[in-house]
Amino acid sequence: MLFVGAAAALLASSLFNLGLALQALEARKAPKTLGLHVGLLWRLLRRPRWLLGQVLGTVGIAPQVYALSLAPFVIVQPLLAVGLILLLAIGARVFNETVGVIGIAGVLAIIGGVGLVAWGAPAHAEHHRGALAVLAVSAVLTALSILPFVLKHTRWDSTTVVMVACGAGFAGTNIATKLLSDDVGLRHWTQAVLWGVLGLALGVAATITGMTAFQRRRATIVVPLTTSVQTFLPLLLEPLFLTERWSSAEYDGAPIVAGVVVALVGTVLITRTDAVAQLAAGAQS
Repeated sequence: MLFVGAAAALLASSLFNLGLALQALEARKAPKTLGLHVGLLWRLLRRPRWLLGQVLGTVGIAPQVYALSLAPFVIVQPLLAVGLILLLAIGARVFNETVGVIGIAGVLAIIGGVGLVAWGAPAHAEHHRGALAVLAVSAVLTALSILPFVLKHTRWDSTTVVMVACGAGFAGTNIATKLLSDDVGLRHWTQAVLWGVLGLALGVAATITGMTAFQRRRATIVVPLTTSVQTFLPLLLEPLFLTERWSSAEYDGAPIVAGVVVALVGTVLITRTDAVAQLAAGAQS
């Protein structure tokens, strides 16, 4: 079942990133004067390719939830970065760019890092910690995601805060999806709905802060930071809201730590390429 869960995670990542690419390609055609206006969304909603991208991204949630029900969170989360390889290939073709040394190194690092994590991962026997711990993690990520709105027009209103908030918001959606998956498996429908609502709210906040960040900084700065935070921050927080049988992990979890670090480096390298950065920025413009 571990391999089935990993395959589902790869499918989810591919759907997310393919949908992102389709939306970016359509958004790039829209007049720049519509940026951050409701008129842009109205225009894009009438574009079949943009709608297809939205459908693919939404459909991708299902295999992500399924993957989380079969495989450890520590495996599923890094696998979501693998779809960046697809985004790199699409971006390179669209912008007629060659995949240079940095891009190739990023691809190899992600593949190698995910392989290490999969090899060293513990058995899938996760349990939520107490309600207080789970709620505390959710509250911290929620607070981080809305911090730029609180600090708006103050001297602490910085682009770094906005970028971290964007990553934290999407990290919160990933954790909420994990908790939703577990509650669905336990048939705790009320809790599952609440996690779904929280994930949606955090996703909306993260999208707004993401668009704001692209207005203030180059995409090659924004995309690596926000993508890394949303992908790997949940792994750092995992011990605070989940318990796992780490005694079953290979070499006391050393391959997992090494794999996460390597995959993180690969993610930064790929997202720093112009092809990926421009696609990601276009989709959120």
